[in-house]
Amino acid sequence: MPHFTNPVRRVAVAAVALSSTALALTACGDSSSDSSSGSGGGGASSSSPLPSVTADQALADRVPDAIASDGTITVGSDTTYAPSEFIGEDGETIVGFDVDLFTLVAQELGLKADFQTAPFDSIIAGVGSGKYEVGVSSFTISPERLAEANMVSYYSAGTQWAVKKGNPQDVDPDDACGLKIAVQKATTQADDITARSQACTDAGKPEITIDQYEGQDEVTAAVVSGKDDAELADSPVVAYAVQQTNGQLEVLGDVYDSAPYGYVVPKDATDFAQVLADAVSALIADGSYQQVLEKWGVEDGAITDPTVNPSVG
Repeated sequence: MPHFTNPVRRVAVAAVALSSTALALTACGDSSSDSSSGSGGGGASSSSPLPSVTADQALADRVPDAIASDGTITVGSDTTYAPSEFIGEDGETIVGFDVDLFTLVAQELGLKADFQTAPFDSIIAGVGSGKYEVGVSSFTISPERLAEANMVSYYSAGTQWAVKKGNPQDVDPDDACGLKIAVQKATTQADDITARSQACTDAGKPEITIDQYEGQDEVTAAVVSGKDDAELADSPVVAYAVQQTNGQLEVLGDVYDSAPYGYVVPKDATDFAQVLADAVSALIADGSYQQVLEKWGVEDGAITDPTVNPSVG
């Protein structure tokens, strides 16, 4: 999600439509450092249970003692990003496809995942400082992030635009000069729209007014209300927003700049990063990975080769 030269973001998709009022409640976690544990099962958009996963002892034995000692992996996550990670209908449980998938990764290692809500742009630093043992928040892998942390690929997503139904402002993603566009702070979409605005002014056209919000739920609400003319975000997130606003929004243009999402692991924990990659591979092999993606309707982003620090543009 954060900003980088190659605009790509974070993600998710689901199968239930919610009202725009419910959007502001269920897709929005506390933007502060309050924490809430999510079991990963029985999410707000699907009641189907998680697949049953038994710990792989060979993988569990490779988990660093500092992590294995308490039986828990502490996970930093921005829980405003439905359907990847967000607060469920009970107002406190963290749910989403990222949550379900990493819950199974932890189970492969004989551990539990403790998801803690955090501002998106604080998570990588939190992993580096030891506040979190892993960051799971639809992080697009980029050279800039790889300079700060190890990253383990587990999914792929692209960027998509959305507007109010019927596109009343006649928004054109290739010429949005003079319009008001909503994005989440510190995302690749923020970089994307900043570059587009610069191209506008370079061509002697009006700049794009860029409204940056703390949570993705706020981004969508701004477009639904008419405060902003359009939004851009990860493709599954936009598709989900269209569903949960009961068709008040529609997608605009094609998905572009697909790139892998990655789990964030401390820079000095390459061996542990490889353990996580191997755990994802095990879930792919036994079919659990595909079941989770299908549960949330995000199977189009499935990958087959989880990799530590993959080469990206």
